[in-house]
Amino acid sequence: QLRLVESGGGVVQPGGSLRLSCASSIASLDSSYIIGWFRQAPGKEREGVACIVTNVDNINYSDSVKGRFTISEDTAKGTIHLQMNSLKPQDTGIYYCAAPVQWSRICDLQSGHYGYWGQGTQVTVSS
Repeated sequence: QLRLVESGGGVVQPGGSLRLSCASSIASLDSSYIIGWFRQAPGKEREGVACIVTNVDNINYSDSVKGRFTISEDTAKGTIHLQMNSLKPQDTGIYYCAAPVQWSRICDLQSGHYGYWGQGTQVTVSS
């Protein structure tokens, strides 16, 4: 019912940048909502990278991306961006946006708290 669609993935060289987008109808459900970004490399577990509680503006990042990635809400509500700068080969993976079942004033990067997921978009950082 709640659909999330990622876009913006691609292939970049180390040190390059990409901006991912997550479009959904979640804004129609609440004035404040939560979106998390996760990634999964082949053969590895899914890990959280960033999350946001809109309007409340609670934002959290994983240590591995802090200072390089920025999560934000588009002026058009329902769209969340993940700006990724200074990309490293270790950032390679499929990136997913997700929404939790339960709203909270703070978000976390526990994938088990998120019940709605997009299809993913591939990010490859390679020279």
